[in-house]
Amino acid sequence: MSELLLESVKSKYGAVAESTLSTDHAGVKAVAEAFGYSPEELTSIPAEANMGLSCGNPTATANLRLGEIVIDLGSGGGLDVFLSSKQVGPTGKAIGIDMTPSMIERAKANAEKGGYSNVEFHLAQIDSLPLPDESVDCVISNCVINLAPDKPAVFREIARVLKPGGRLAVSDIALKAELPEAIASSLAAYVGCIAGAVRIEIYREELLKAGFEYVEILDTGADLNAYKKVENQAGCCSPAMDEASPFAVVQEACCTPATSSLHEDLSYLLDTYDVNQVAASVKVFAIKPGARS
Repeated sequence: MSELLLESVKSKYGAVAESTLSTDHAGVKAVAEAFGYSPEELTSIPAEANMGLSCGNPTATANLRLGEIVIDLGSGGGLDVFLSSKQVGPTGKAIGIDMTPSMIERAKANAEKGGYSNVEFHLAQIDSLPLPDESVDCVISNCVINLAPDKPAVFREIARVLKPGGRLAVSDIALKAELPEAIASSLAAYVGCIAGAVRIEIYREELLKAGFEYVEILDTGADLNAYKKVENQAGCCSPAMDEASPFAVVQEACCTPATSSLHEDLSYLLDTYDVNQVAASVKVFAIKPGARS
């Protein structure tokens, strides 16, 4: 089942990566601003780095310092990597990890366009990072960990690559209550960062089990309906799903389940259900024990 979910995520997000969505599109800019990015931040990086996929701004809470190494899990077009690169400066490094080839291609093109010399991008899954043990000062992520089928494995991997005293600063979607079955069993809701989310208390427990301390998870109160600001520009290109799958694709009015885009699926989901009743945009902060080197 996890392979089916991962391939579905790759397909939908790959389509977004190949679209023309960018900060130049008013709806995409509005989504980013709704989840905490300032107009100045958005204009300071390549417009194509933002595709309206955020649920927060982890660079605003990561407290990055000059010379640090920061890794962004699920880096997409490079939005948070580029903002981080400015904060860690030329003696630091910002590293992006994404499992979707077209996202990596888009991010690298953005890095070249922006002339960034202290960034790099790697094609990998976030539960298997291509980095040595205790090599990173800070791990950030933006609305991606909820997409991972094995979240405990992701948390263990984050703990592995962080230096002693290193920190986790994540924006994510977590649950305040149990999801209605129609959402919990929807593939579109999974790819849209809702059905794969876990309860806030479980999120905290799993981080503690992975060895973190000082775990804080804050409901930002942001309106998840902000995603509806993005009109469909990604096109229709998702392959048909296996009908034997227990995950039903949410039907969208202007596309078939096999061809609806990620933003269309999200828009329909939000029009059909008040997800703010059960899900929340959260800020997650945690420390790996040990003195900073």
